[in-house]
Amino acid sequence: MQFKPYVTFLKSPHKLEITMKEKAYYETINVKNEVKLRKLLETLPPFCKQFFIGIEATSSSRTKIAYAYDIGCFFDYLHATNPVCAKMDITDFPISILNEITPMDIEEYLSYLKYYEKDGTEHTNDEGGLKRKLSALRSFYHYYYKNGLIEDDPTVKVDMPKIHEKNIIRLDVDEVAKLLDEVESGENLTARQQQYHEKTKIRDLAMMTLLLGTGIRVSECVGLDMEDVDFKNNGIKIHRKGGAEVVVYFGEEVRRALMDYMVERQKITAADGSINALFLSLQNKRISVRSVENMVKKYSKLVTTLKHITPHKLRSTYGTSLYRETGDIYLVADVLGHKDVNTTRKHYAALEDERRRSAAKYVKLREI
Repeated sequence: MQFKPYVTFLKSPHKLEITMKEKAYYETINVKNEVKLRKLLETLPPFCKQFFIGIEATSSSRTKIAYAYDIGCFFDYLHATNPVCAKMDITDFPISILNEITPMDIEEYLSYLKYYEKDGTEHTNDEGGLKRKLSALRSFYHYYYKNGLIEDDPTVKVDMPKIHEKNIIRLDVDEVAKLLDEVESGENLTARQQQYHEKTKIRDLAMMTLLLGTGIRVSECVGLDMEDVDFKNNGIKIHRKGGAEVVVYFGEEVRRALMDYMVERQKITAADGSINALFLSLQNKRISVRSVENMVKKYSKLVTTLKHITPHKLRSTYGTSLYRETGDIYLVADVLGHKDVNTTRKHYAALEDERRRSAAKYVKLREI
């Protein structure tokens, strides 16, 4: 499938050259993340660098940054609570220090993570946070143990925190309709919000409709360029987590909202660095993830005060609707970009149970 820009409004050769050289959103993010990772590595013991080189081929830039934060948190804990470590700067820790850590030390660390203070700020971790930090530590230890650089791996002797499943927060069908109505009209916004709404309502409706109608991630949405939209085949080209490039298809409602926005978008001269961007801020720069999160929050509060709706909850809303309509968990996993169908099955377990219960009504043994 060939993707072509919907409009071409940069006529001068000079501007066209800028367009061709402009980095894609995901490339820009990867560069920024690499710079951030290098700064984080400067705060860690030197031997940590080898671990990040080792996971380069299998981990995204965001994953590596998350690992760096979590590993840094572990070393901060050792520095604050271990008398031997307290005498050294963290950047002077030798790799042999990993051999001194016992499973009980790690269990105490997990207990500490539930609540601690650092630089005058309180920090807490729920079950999910504890699990992520232990997972990062397991990967870290496993690398050095696998390569014969340490004698033991105490992390495998520590039980992974149990995650209590929570109900999926999503919008009901009537709430989705009401949300889009609110985006379109803006009549229940504050007077100040309505002033901005006149300038952004077509863009906001296009983004909301796209998120609800395709289930793409907010980062995938803001990363779209104009040439990524193909109206001939009703598809958008996105970059998934991990770098995979895929085409996601949309329906007629999404098509209409996007086409309305495209008419407006071609009238805007974007700022340098955002010339190819599909969705722009009021400053004519590529819209940020935070701005989309704030937009979703602003409109969703007009629809429900009991549910905390985020862009990810719109993704859950789409996944739920698709699963209820098709009953195909593999299709849902594929469209949402889940690498493992078990991830999808875990999220929609309640719906699967609902379908299994309904199956009991379809088989009759004797007519009553």
